[in-house]
Amino acid sequence: MAPALMLVQEAAPVAVGSGSNAFLEGLVAALGESLPLWALWLGAAVTGVAIVIGLISLIAMFSVWLERKVAGHIQCRYGPMYVGWHGWLQSIADGVKLLLKEDMIPRDADRLLFMLAPALVLSAIVAAMAAYPLAPGVFFADLDLGVFFVIAMSSMTTIGVVMAGWASNSKWTVFGAMREAAQVVAYEIPLGVALLVPVMVAGTLNLREASELQSDWYGMGWFMFKNPFMLPAFVLYFIAALAETKRAPFDLPEAESELVAGFMTEYSGIRWSFFFMEEYAAMFLMSALAAVFFLGGFESPLTWAAGEFFGRELFVAGVNGATELNLQAIPYHAVAGLTLLLKTFAGIFLMMWLRWTLPRVRVDQVMTMGYKYLTPLALVCALGAALWEAGKQALLG
Repeated sequence: MAPALMLVQEAAPVAVGSGSNAFLEGLVAALGESLPLWALWLGAAVTGVAIVIGLISLIAMFSVWLERKVAGHIQCRYGPMYVGWHGWLQSIADGVKLLLKEDMIPRDADRLLFMLAPALVLSAIVAAMAAYPLAPGVFFADLDLGVFFVIAMSSMTTIGVVMAGWASNSKWTVFGAMREAAQVVAYEIPLGVALLVPVMVAGTLNLREASELQSDWYGMGWFMFKNPFMLPAFVLYFIAALAETKRAPFDLPEAESELVAGFMTEYSGIRWSFFFMEEYAAMFLMSALAAVFFLGGFESPLTWAAGEFFGRELFVAGVNGATELNLQAIPYHAVAGLTLLLKTFAGIFLMMWLRWTLPRVRVDQVMTMGYKYLTPLALVCALGAALWEAGKQALLG
């Protein structure tokens, strides 16, 4: 794993086209002669963290508004309409309300764990978001083990959920926490195995590199069209992602009709909102992984055309060998970033559609589906994809 912030050496200039962090390259280009390297690193890190936190907040606010509108139209109503145009200010109003609400801690709760749990959940998803590329040349960290890092960090949220349920000292919260632990164990296996299929096709775990490998066929060389096992693997991955993100019909850890609010029952105010911010950010990340490894990532015919017309290199070598921003390539990176964003929100929309369409399944049905059906089918897909790739390599060289 090579974080992009570490790619710039003190004794050498930034390597153009090496995929180093755009924030660091910008600081080097603007302030490289007046600040020491450690200050540039620190500035790039602080800038990246601030952007990630802001991005998660925007994703949560927009997703809450979108879910209300989707639910409303599915139920033949309009959803939020009065607070702003078509209710777009409703999420901001709710955020202000949560900031002003009283933050209560149950008398018999473990105060330290109770306070740490939402912070752990949110910090884990913030770390996972560091692997999300905003554009082909704009990203926070260029991780060689990008998929592994995202899955590992998103799994950390389970520890926070179990901590929240146990620390609340309530039977409802403990039930919800134990359901989350069992559900994650059952569905992370098929989730990871299903992701092995596009990883074998790509030959890399790096999100940016995987997207670049799909730029052939005029931007339509998606992995989905390169292996017959990709489509079933995508379906299995998406089902497992629903369980991983605690979305209906797998929202057993919350299950308001059975457990009041599950592991979040005793939380209020801003701490309660942290769990929902994590849920929508996790939906965004799982959909982004699906977009990158199954649906072409940044690539589309429009992206290909923009790259041919404007060029693709965001940073080029200047007259003195220093890194300079290539303004002409900005439209290409903007189109590529918007393409990935639209694909990601298409996945989020599908998750919301399923929530308001399917009923919640029982706990035993959740476990049965994960262990008896999804895991064996994912293993079959992985084996079939491996044999297909080996045969293609043997025949085509």
